[in-house]
Amino acid sequence: MLKKYFILFLLAFNLLLAPAAQVYAQADLSQDIAQKSGYGSATGNTLSETVGRIIKIVLGFLGIIFLALTVYAGVLWMTAAGNEEKVTKALSILKAAVIGLIIIVAAYSITYFVVANVFALTS
Repeated sequence: MLKKYFILFLLAFNLLLAPAAQVYAQADLSQDIAQKSGYGSATGNTLSETVGRIIKIVLGFLGIIFLALTVYAGVLWMTAAGNEEKVTKALSILKAAVIGLIIIVAAYSITYFVVANVFALTS
């Protein structure tokens, strides 16, 4: 019984008291593109700012999906109680989630590198 309350306390502490840090995945790249294209001083939203916001939203959504899959696989593994099928399923979900995260980060990194170098060549 005490274990149950301790777990609930830890969960409440993590969800309610721990501050969440915001991640701006595309802020530097979109501002750099806007400055180099001549739209840096515009007061309205430029195309690069809009695309940057969309990319931030998509990356945030994909991060949430990764977190949910990781938690689901962990819960499935911990509640397997020696059942090899559940452990195998949890491991396959976890492997797929990590591979997906690696692909997403690699795609973002390659895109950032290519766009930054293309704009460096044109200016």
